[in-house]
Amino acid sequence: MTEIEPSRPAGPEDTTATAQKRHRAWIAVLVFAVGYVFDQLTKRWVESTMTEGQVTDVLAPLLRWHFIRNPGAAFSIGEEHTWIFTIIQSAVAVFVVVLLFRVRSTLWAVALGGLLGGVLGNLTDRLFRPPGFGVGHVVDFIALPNFAIFNIADSLIVCSMIGIVLLMFRGLQLDGTREAPERGGGAGTAEAGNATGQGRDADS
Repeated sequence: MTEIEPSRPAGPEDTTATAQKRHRAWIAVLVFAVGYVFDQLTKRWVESTMTEGQVTDVLAPLLRWHFIRNPGAAFSIGEEHTWIFTIIQSAVAVFVVVLLFRVRSTLWAVALGGLLGGVLGNLTDRLFRPPGFGVGHVVDFIALPNFAIFNIADSLIVCSMIGIVLLMFRGLQLDGTREAPERGGGAGTAEAGNATGQGRDADS
């Protein structure tokens, strides 16, 4: 008869790891919530205070509010295929949520929380704004010289992606560990340099 081993009680290390996991989850939720709510509130403000096509100087000529409804992506790309962006944004949102369950890094939690807030901000427009479900037009209003008109959600997506690229470039993993640098000619060069330096010290 096979004996069943008793389950090991949770130790201090397990309790600490669980607390840290919850802490990072709350950070991601906070970043997401703040970004998402700010995006939706600014869009409602624009709709209630401006007419479509209206331009208002803020810090002219550097910054203006220019209210438009964008059926496509940045620079009005793909205006005739709004539903494609709805599907893509839905898939990205699901993927980010899956990644958040694996996060053990505060920096990754911030970046993914911001990305989720931006994606869901624009996805909300696609789903619930005119002209219909899944093909809604996104409210854009931030206008810079010689650049696309965008919104808070777009800013969150861009800033979060820049942050993610930097984290990957630094080798920081989702679990908080870092990739070990590859050992190659650099190590041999360092050893040779140390030997040369020792020889010089001996000669002096």
